[in-house]
Amino acid sequence: MEEKVLSVKRNGFKVLFLNILALAVFIALFVCGIILIDSERASVLGGIMLAVGAIGMFFGWIPLCGLHVMKPQEALVLTLFGKYYGTLKNDGFYWVNPFCTSFNPAAKTKLNQSGDVNGGNKASASGAAVFFGAEIAATQGTVTNNKISLKIMTLNNSRQKINDCLGNPVEIGIAVMWKVVDTAKAVFNVDNYKEYLSLQCDTAVRNIVRIYPYDVAENVDTTGDGMADEGSLRGSSEIVAERIRQEIQQKVNEAGLEIIEARITYLAYAPEIAAVMLQRQQARAIIDARKMIVDGAVGMVEMALDRLQKGGMVELDDERKASMVSNLLVVLCGNHDAQPVVNSGTLY
Repeated sequence: MEEKVLSVKRNGFKVLFLNILALAVFIALFVCGIILIDSERASVLGGIMLAVGAIGMFFGWIPLCGLHVMKPQEALVLTLFGKYYGTLKNDGFYWVNPFCTSFNPAAKTKLNQSGDVNGGNKASASGAAVFFGAEIAATQGTVTNNKISLKIMTLNNSRQKINDCLGNPVEIGIAVMWKVVDTAKAVFNVDNYKEYLSLQCDTAVRNIVRIYPYDVAENVDTTGDGMADEGSLRGSSEIVAERIRQEIQQKVNEAGLEIIEARITYLAYAPEIAAVMLQRQQARAIIDARKMIVDGAVGMVEMALDRLQKGGMVELDDERKASMVSNLLVVLCGNHDAQPVVNSGTLY
């Protein structure tokens, strides 16, 4: 299905003026027919004028159904007796075939996104008609706007619980910026393009998150090149979001949608393992800190021994060196301040 943009002129005001003028003429004919029908000489003429005026008033409202008001960044898909007629995309006041009806199966769908939070532009009404692009349902008493927004919209899907590549349950939420680029595909290729997009977002997030660990892990290949790397959900959020965007875009091409950007809005361990993983992270941080302290302490001890030997201040044998190294390491690596012990004797 290829999109066909209607290149009709913005002659809505002209048609509206002519239609009102025609209705006024028909009303005048109807009134004149009633006046002349009482006259014996003009009874035939009065009957003709009465019939023409009545028929004109009865069918005179039909051209008004072809009037459509279009705002910027809006589109209206029209069908004529079940066949795709075309799409109105430019702003203005248009008149098209009055028997064309607007079609948008996703008009009543409400998602957690911009554009749907206002209740779908519903207003109370009565009767059954199609006027200015809005279809009025008499049974429900509401006006459903079948226009398709061409603006950039933001879909904020609910958080999902997914297992990462190590099997740890992770909660993640994403925000997807998208817009409709082909109205014909969006309306006719899928049953409901909003629900279709939401479902594809869920599946794409699951497919990508299962490739990555939450934190950097050893022997994990996230790029598919057979080599272990340092990719992770927390440390490579930009790369993960871009892969999610590409995954969604591949799925929604046939729906006429363009995925502009995808962003991770929430990322955390699932509540049932969050406390354990926090302890694991704390233990890893403590180990890393201890390694740094020990490395620094060994370097300081080595520097102290070298300077003492070069300066020739004292001559230390192996036993005294071992004792000095032990004391320095205790002082440098301890968590508390050193409590010196004064030795007034000798080591021997």
